[in-house]
Amino acid sequence: MILNISLLFLATIIAFWISAISGGGASLILIPILNLILPSPVIPFALTIGTFSSSASRIAVFRKAINWKIFFWFVPFSIPAVIFGAWLIKYVNPNYLQFFVALFLITNLAELFRSKKEIGKEGKSYSKYILALVGFFAGFISGITGAVGLLFNRFYLRYGLTKEEIIATRAANEIFLHSIKLVIYLLLGLYSTFAFWVGITIAISAIISSYSVKYILPYLSEFAFKKIGYTAMVVSGIVLLFSTSNLIMKHDKLSEVAGFYEASIKWKESSFDLEYSYSDSLEIERPIQQTELPEKLKLKYQELSEIFDHILLEKVFRLGRNPGYEFYCFKNNKLNKYDFDG
Repeated sequence: MILNISLLFLATIIAFWISAISGGGASLILIPILNLILPSPVIPFALTIGTFSSSASRIAVFRKAINWKIFFWFVPFSIPAVIFGAWLIKYVNPNYLQFFVALFLITNLAELFRSKKEIGKEGKSYSKYILALVGFFAGFISGITGAVGLLFNRFYLRYGLTKEEIIATRAANEIFLHSIKLVIYLLLGLYSTFAFWVGITIAISAIISSYSVKYILPYLSEFAFKKIGYTAMVVSGIVLLFSTSNLIMKHDKLSEVAGFYEASIKWKESSFDLEYSYSDSLEIERPIQQTELPEKLKLKYQELSEIFDHILLEKVFRLGRNPGYEFYCFKNNKLNKYDFDG
């Protein structure tokens, strides 16, 4: 445990240096590391302790650079969204959202090849409705994953803010989200003693990073700042994609057998089988009860139940075709499978 905490301490200082220079995203950089030492449901709690401390220290250092127009439209719409997102953690596996966040971050790859002249033209002043929409989605995603910085980095970079304004405005926007999330996570029981100490470790590292980075920032041009920002998004997306993919495959038992890919995905009390064949098509199979069968197949079920010891039923959804039904019939521990159209 001591070794893990020490490594996390050093990694956090570096991550928040990169975060400040690139305009955000330390949390998304740290998620793959935290996935190794904490259960998924309590990762947002540990991250939020650290990011709250980081935001507070950045406000103290760069408070004069806050863009208040963005702040006043961002925060009111992010608060109800973060409450909703945090509540959903009890029902949604955060790994799935992290997977799609990773794909979104990787889409910024094209930004790395834009010239200095093209990037220099950025300076779009979004309407107040766009600011409100960005605030809502930032709050929602932050509530579920505990991290949001790099995901909306493109918005800040293209708004025409200076590097100091990006750091200060994001910190002002997010400190309210972090404080609300901490209360919600505690009320919902989404925390642990070890997660608390991990969060404290992140917090101390974040404060050290925030106060030391002010000596690095003056040596970066606006162009270099934005390039680093886009690079951080892409790199974080790739790392997050691999780490969450491995967790999803492990959790949902993704496997390849005889030319088929099949995954069993759990959703609350239900489960779905996702199956793909090289020679066929994508199928989604859902276990069902006898009462969910069409009337004509209920009769078939009655006939087969007199022959077999046990029958399992699945409803099969196929792209471009009517749903079908599969009967897995067992007799003396031997399986017979029957396929029927709906």
